[in-house]
Amino acid sequence: PIFIIGYPRSGSSLLERILNQHPDCVGTGEDSIFSKHLNSIVRGLPKVLQKSMDTNSNDELRTYMKNSGSLIIKKMFDRYATIASSKKDGNNNEKKPRRIVDKFLGNHKVVGMIDALFPNALILHIMRDPMDCVFSAYRQEFPHGMLDYTTDFTSLAHMYGIYRDYIDFWEQVLPGRITHIRYEDIVNDPEGISRALIEATGLPWDDDVLSNEKKYIINTSSSTQINKDIYSHHLKAWKKYEKNLHPLFELLGDRVELNYQTTLPGYSYDVA
Repeated sequence: PIFIIGYPRSGSSLLERILNQHPDCVGTGEDSIFSKHLNSIVRGLPKVLQKSMDTNSNDELRTYMKNSGSLIIKKMFDRYATIASSKKDGNNNEKKPRRIVDKFLGNHKVVGMIDALFPNALILHIMRDPMDCVFSAYRQEFPHGMLDYTTDFTSLAHMYGIYRDYIDFWEQVLPGRITHIRYEDIVNDPEGISRALIEATGLPWDDDVLSNEKKYIINTSSSTQINKDIYSHHLKAWKKYEKNLHPLFELLGDRVELNYQTTLPGYSYDVA
Protein backbone atom coordinates (compact mmCIF):
# COMPACT_ATOMS: atom_id res chain seq x y z
CA PRO A 1 0.00 0.00 0.00
CA ILE A 2 0.80 3.69 -0.25
CA PHE A 3 0.23 5.86 2.82
CA ILE A 4 -0.35 9.61 2.78
CA ILE A 5 0.29 11.48 6.03
CA GLY A 6 0.42 15.15 6.95
CA TYR A 7 -1.66 17.93 8.48
CA PRO A 8 -5.18 19.09 7.54
CA ARG A 9 -5.28 21.34 4.46
CA SER A 10 -1.73 20.45 3.43
CA GLY A 11 -2.64 19.23 -0.07
CA SER A 12 -3.22 15.54 0.67
CA SER A 13 -6.33 15.25 -1.52
CA LEU A 14 -4.46 16.75 -4.45
CA LEU A 15 -1.65 14.26 -3.95
CA GLU A 16 -4.14 11.40 -3.77
CA ARG A 17 -5.80 12.62 -6.95
CA ILE A 18 -2.52 12.39 -8.86
CA LEU A 19 -2.03 8.81 -7.71
CA ASN A 20 -5.67 7.95 -8.36
CA GLN A 21 -5.39 9.07 -11.97
CA HIS A 22 -3.05 6.17 -12.72
CA PRO A 23 -5.02 3.17 -14.03
CA ASP A 24 -3.12 0.78 -11.74
CA CYS A 25 -3.54 2.84 -8.57
CA VAL A 26 -6.63 3.76 -6.57
CA GLY A 27 -7.26 6.11 -3.67
CA THR A 28 -9.89 5.23 -1.11
CA GLY A 29 -10.49 8.60 0.54
CA GLU A 30 -10.07 9.45 4.21
CA ASP A 31 -11.77 6.42 5.81
CA SER A 32 -8.52 4.63 6.63
CA ILE A 33 -8.66 0.83 6.71
CA PHE A 34 -5.26 0.75 8.42
CA SER A 35 -6.40 3.02 11.24
CA LYS A 36 -9.57 1.02 11.79
CA HIS A 37 -7.61 -2.18 12.40
CA LEU A 38 -4.60 -0.71 14.19
CA ASN A 39 -6.07 -0.85 17.70
CA SER A 40 -6.94 -4.53 17.46
CA ILE A 41 -3.45 -5.31 16.17
CA VAL A 42 -1.85 -3.39 19.05
CA ARG A 43 -4.11 -5.13 21.59
CA GLY A 44 -2.90 -8.50 20.36
CA LEU A 45 0.79 -7.61 20.57
CA PRO A 46 1.44 -8.17 24.33
CA LYS A 47 0.40 -11.82 24.13
CA VAL A 48 2.52 -12.39 21.03
CA LEU A 49 5.51 -10.62 22.56
CA GLN A 50 5.22 -12.66 25.73
CA LYS A 51 5.22 -15.88 23.73
CA SER A 52 8.24 -14.67 21.78
CA MET A 53 10.11 -14.05 25.04
CA ASP A 54 9.05 -17.42 26.47
CA THR A 55 10.29 -19.28 23.42
CA ASN A 56 13.27 -16.98 22.80
CA SER A 57 12.15 -16.74 19.19
CA ASN A 58 10.69 -13.99 17.00
CA ASP A 59 8.89 -16.42 14.69
CA GLU A 60 5.54 -15.86 16.40
CA LEU A 61 5.91 -12.08 16.13
CA ARG A 62 6.91 -12.22 12.46
CA THR A 63 3.91 -14.41 11.65
CA TYR A 64 1.56 -12.14 13.58
CA MET A 65 2.77 -8.99 11.84
CA LYS A 66 2.71 -10.63 8.41
CA ASN A 67 -0.83 -11.94 8.89
CA SER A 68 -2.01 -8.59 10.27
CA GLY A 69 -0.58 -6.77 7.27
CA SER A 70 -2.18 -9.24 4.86
CA LEU A 71 -5.56 -8.74 6.52
CA ILE A 72 -5.35 -4.98 6.15
CA ILE A 73 -4.42 -5.27 2.47
CA LYS A 74 -7.37 -7.59 1.90
CA LYS A 75 -9.71 -5.12 3.58
CA MET A 76 -8.28 -2.31 1.44
CA PHE A 77 -9.13 -4.17 -1.73
CA ASP A 78 -12.56 -5.00 -0.34
CA ARG A 79 -13.08 -1.26 0.09
CA TYR A 80 -11.93 -0.64 -3.45
CA ALA A 81 -14.54 -3.09 -4.72
CA THR A 82 -17.32 -1.12 -3.03
CA ILE A 83 -16.37 2.50 -3.82
CA ALA A 84 -14.66 2.37 -7.20
CA SER A 85 -16.22 1.41 -10.50
CA SER A 86 -14.86 -1.86 -11.83
CA LYS A 87 -12.23 -1.32 -14.47
CA LYS A 88 -12.42 -3.61 -17.46
CA ASP A 89 -9.64 -4.79 -19.72
CA GLY A 90 -10.07 -5.76 -23.36
CA ASN A 91 -11.60 -9.10 -22.40
CA ASN A 92 -14.17 -7.49 -20.07
CA ASN A 93 -12.52 -9.01 -17.02
CA GLU A 94 -12.16 -7.09 -13.78
CA LYS A 95 -8.79 -5.48 -13.43
CA LYS A 96 -7.70 -4.74 -9.87
CA PRO A 97 -5.22 -1.94 -9.17
CA ARG A 98 -1.65 -2.84 -8.36
CA ARG A 99 -1.30 -0.12 -5.72
CA ILE A 100 -3.88 1.18 -3.25
CA VAL A 101 -3.70 4.41 -1.27
CA ASP A 102 -4.57 4.81 2.41
CA LYS A 103 -4.91 8.50 3.22
CA PHE A 104 -5.34 9.34 6.87
CA LEU A 105 -3.30 12.35 7.92
CA GLY A 106 -3.23 11.29 11.58
CA ASN A 107 -1.13 8.27 10.66
CA HIS A 108 1.91 10.52 11.09
CA LYS A 109 1.71 9.31 14.70
CA VAL A 110 2.15 5.63 13.80
CA VAL A 111 4.80 5.59 11.09
CA GLY A 112 6.68 2.99 13.13
CA MET A 113 3.75 0.57 12.97
CA ILE A 114 3.32 1.20 9.26
CA ASP A 115 6.98 0.36 8.76
CA ALA A 116 6.71 -2.78 10.91
CA LEU A 117 3.62 -4.09 9.10
CA PHE A 118 4.56 -2.93 5.60
CA PRO A 119 8.35 -2.57 5.31
CA ASN A 120 8.07 -1.94 1.56
CA ALA A 121 5.19 0.54 1.74
CA LEU A 122 5.62 4.00 0.27
CA ILE A 123 4.96 6.59 3.01
CA LEU A 124 4.27 10.01 1.52
CA HIS A 125 4.34 13.08 3.74
CA ILE A 126 2.60 16.01 2.07
CA MET A 127 3.65 19.35 3.55
CA ARG A 128 2.79 22.96 2.89
CA ASP A 129 4.06 26.36 3.91
CA PRO A 130 3.20 26.39 7.64
CA MET A 131 1.22 29.63 7.67
CA ASP A 132 -0.64 28.74 4.47
CA CYS A 133 -1.45 25.36 5.99
CA VAL A 134 -2.75 26.52 9.36
CA PHE A 135 -4.59 29.47 7.87
CA SER A 136 -6.33 27.20 5.39
CA ALA A 137 -7.29 24.88 8.24
CA TYR A 138 -8.52 27.83 10.31
CA ARG A 139 -10.87 29.15 7.64
CA GLN A 140 -12.14 25.72 6.58
CA GLU A 141 -15.53 24.84 8.04
CA PHE A 142 -15.10 21.22 9.11
CA PRO A 143 -18.08 19.16 10.31
CA HIS A 144 -18.94 19.73 13.97
CA GLY A 145 -16.87 17.55 16.27
CA MET A 146 -14.19 17.06 13.62
CA LEU A 147 -10.94 19.01 13.96
CA ASP A 148 -12.52 21.53 16.34
CA TYR A 149 -9.05 22.65 17.40
CA THR A 150 -8.68 24.44 14.07
CA THR A 151 -11.13 27.15 15.18
CA ASP A 152 -8.77 28.61 17.78
CA PHE A 153 -5.30 30.07 17.17
CA THR A 154 -3.76 28.61 20.32
CA SER A 155 -4.99 25.05 19.86
CA LEU A 156 -4.32 25.19 16.12
CA ALA A 157 -0.67 26.18 16.64
CA HIS A 158 -0.29 23.63 19.45
CA MET A 159 -1.55 20.74 17.34
CA TYR A 160 0.56 21.84 14.39
CA GLY A 161 3.63 21.82 16.62
CA ILE A 162 2.84 18.28 17.80
CA TYR A 163 2.49 17.11 14.19
CA ARG A 164 5.88 18.60 13.31
CA ASP A 165 7.42 16.96 16.39
CA TYR A 166 6.23 13.57 15.15
CA ILE A 167 7.74 14.11 11.71
CA ASP A 168 11.05 15.17 13.25
CA PHE A 169 10.99 12.12 15.54
CA TRP A 170 10.47 9.64 12.71
CA GLU A 171 13.23 11.29 10.72
CA GLN A 172 15.56 10.65 13.66
CA VAL A 173 14.62 7.02 14.36
CA LEU A 174 13.75 5.96 10.79
CA PRO A 175 15.85 8.31 8.64
CA GLY A 176 14.76 8.40 5.03
CA ARG A 177 11.75 6.14 5.60
CA ILE A 178 9.29 8.95 4.86
CA THR A 179 9.18 10.51 1.40
CA HIS A 180 8.47 14.22 1.72
CA ILE A 181 6.56 16.19 -0.93
CA ARG A 182 6.15 19.96 -0.89
CA TYR A 183 2.70 21.17 -1.91
CA GLU A 184 4.38 24.16 -3.52
CA ASP A 185 6.31 21.85 -5.84
CA ILE A 186 3.05 20.23 -6.97
CA VAL A 187 1.64 23.68 -7.79
CA ASN A 188 4.77 24.96 -9.53
CA ASP A 189 5.81 21.75 -11.27
CA PRO A 190 2.82 19.37 -11.49
CA GLU A 191 4.19 17.25 -14.31
CA GLY A 192 7.64 16.91 -12.77
CA ILE A 193 6.19 15.90 -9.40
CA SER A 194 3.70 13.54 -11.03
CA ARG A 195 6.37 11.71 -13.02
CA ALA A 196 8.68 11.38 -10.00
CA LEU A 197 5.75 10.26 -7.84
CA ILE A 198 4.62 7.52 -10.21
CA GLU A 199 8.21 6.34 -10.56
CA ALA A 200 8.44 6.10 -6.76
CA THR A 201 5.38 3.81 -6.74
CA GLY A 202 7.13 1.38 -9.10
CA LEU A 203 4.39 1.77 -11.71
CA PRO A 204 5.04 2.61 -15.35
CA TRP A 205 4.19 6.12 -16.49
CA ASP A 206 0.70 6.67 -17.91
CA ASP A 207 -0.45 9.90 -19.55
CA ASP A 208 -3.79 9.62 -17.74
CA VAL A 209 -2.00 10.88 -14.64
CA LEU A 210 -2.01 14.38 -16.12
CA SER A 211 -5.67 14.19 -17.09
CA ASN A 212 -8.29 16.31 -15.34
CA GLU A 213 -10.86 13.53 -15.50
CA LYS A 214 -11.57 11.88 -12.16
CA LYS A 215 -12.18 8.18 -11.56
CA TYR A 216 -14.50 8.74 -8.60
CA ILE A 217 -15.56 11.39 -6.11
CA ILE A 218 -13.19 11.54 -3.15
CA ASN A 219 -14.97 12.02 0.17
CA THR A 220 -13.09 14.95 1.65
CA SER A 221 -13.56 18.61 2.50
CA SER A 222 -11.31 19.38 -0.48
CA SER A 223 -13.44 17.50 -3.02
CA THR A 224 -14.71 20.69 -4.66
CA GLN A 225 -11.15 21.90 -5.22
CA ILE A 226 -9.16 18.85 -6.26
CA ASN A 227 -11.09 18.51 -9.53
CA LYS A 228 -10.07 22.01 -10.62
CA ASP A 229 -6.83 23.17 -12.17
CA ILE A 230 -3.97 23.89 -9.79
CA TYR A 231 -3.66 27.61 -9.17
CA SER A 232 -0.54 29.32 -7.89
CA HIS A 233 -2.60 32.00 -6.13
CA HIS A 234 -3.15 29.46 -3.35
CA LEU A 235 0.47 30.05 -2.37
CA LYS A 236 1.09 32.58 0.41
CA ALA A 237 -2.64 33.25 0.64
CA TRP A 238 -2.23 34.08 4.33
CA LYS A 239 -0.21 37.19 3.46
CA LYS A 240 -3.41 39.02 2.51
CA TYR A 241 -4.43 38.81 6.18
CA GLU A 242 -0.96 39.09 7.67
CA LYS A 243 -1.88 41.73 10.26
CA ASN A 244 -4.85 39.73 11.57
CA LEU A 245 -2.86 36.49 11.56
CA HIS A 246 0.16 37.90 13.37
CA PRO A 247 -0.87 36.27 16.70
CA LEU A 248 -0.99 32.89 14.95
CA PHE A 249 2.40 33.58 13.37
CA GLU A 250 3.83 34.28 16.80
CA LEU A 251 2.28 31.15 18.30
CA LEU A 252 3.95 28.95 15.67
CA GLY A 253 7.36 30.20 16.76
CA ASP A 254 10.18 28.53 14.86
CA ARG A 255 7.62 26.26 13.20
CA VAL A 256 6.84 29.03 10.72
CA GLU A 257 9.86 27.67 8.85
CA LEU A 258 9.66 24.35 7.03
CA ASN A 259 13.02 22.63 6.84
CA TYR A 260 12.03 19.71 4.63
CA GLN A 261 12.22 19.63 0.85
CA THR A 262 10.69 17.20 -1.61
CA THR A 263 12.64 13.94 -1.40
CA LEU A 264 11.13 11.97 -4.28
CA PRO A 265 14.04 10.03 -5.80
CA GLY A 266 15.53 11.88 -8.75
CA TYR A 267 13.32 14.94 -8.36
CA SER A 268 14.63 18.48 -8.47
CA TYR A 269 12.91 21.76 -9.29
CA ASP A 270 14.82 24.72 -10.61
CA VAL A 271 12.96 27.82 -9.42
CA ALA A 272 14.89 29.86 -11.98
